[in-house]
Amino acid sequence: MVAKKHYCCCEWKWIVLCQLFLATVVCSSHNGNPANDLVDIINKNRTSQKLPQLNDNPGLGCMALQYVELCKGNCTSNGVVNCKPPEDDFTEVFGPNCGVELPTFGTVTGHIVGCQPKYLEPSPAFSHVLVKDSKALSIIRNKSHTEVGVGLVGAHKGSFFWCILFSDGKTNSSFILEDNGEGIKQKKGCFSGSTFPCSSGQRIPVFLNTVLALVLLHISLLQHWYPTCLYQFMCFKAATVTLLRINALSILERTLALV
Repeated sequence: MVAKKHYCCCEWKWIVLCQLFLATVVCSSHNGNPANDLVDIINKNRTSQKLPQLNDNPGLGCMALQYVELCKGNCTSNGVVNCKPPEDDFTEVFGPNCGVELPTFGTVTGHIVGCQPKYLEPSPAFSHVLVKDSKALSIIRNKSHTEVGVGLVGAHKGSFFWCILFSDGKTNSSFILEDNGEGIKQKKGCFSGSTFPCSSGQRIPVFLNTVLALVLLHISLLQHWYPTCLYQFMCFKAATVTLLRINALSILERTLALV
């Protein structure tokens, strides 16, 4: 009996460790940069048509973020961005704000913008916000593109905005950021190719520490009360993972809309 009890305790310890790891993975999957994920989706769409992948250019990504920053508050009820900045804004506003070196400024060969009342993860954002028709799909698959940049931001208590910019520039020689972008003070939103994570700083680690401590406590109580009841544990596992996922998305929404 003692040996069996010891075995159960060891088994529970492994289960606890696995569940804590799983919970961390679920949350961490939303703590990166969704703009980079969108670039990956764009490239997968292109390679599925035997087109070359596009270089993820942080200079373009930063300007894409500047674009939607300017257009915040201009989202129609059917998800159309009712805003068209002058072309001069790329060289006179967006580029300087990002610290793009003027001699490396290339040609923007295409752009796609979209908006939505609520934040969407990269895959549904690509399908339901950015590429809703054949015109947008033809821009994605344009053979003249060589580089891409994605930016996204949320308006405070408002809609979320996405922007994709394309260029035909040469890799590592167009839209170069001064000091590799170290001078950019990113307070809200995020852009692809950035070294800055699209996260809310120290709030996420605090959130994770609190939740994981509660998970450990609850599982310990389950071990004491129901040492042989796997069903209750599996129910708790499912509820915990779902709750962590919802909270992680909520944190990311608040991060994109920081003011």
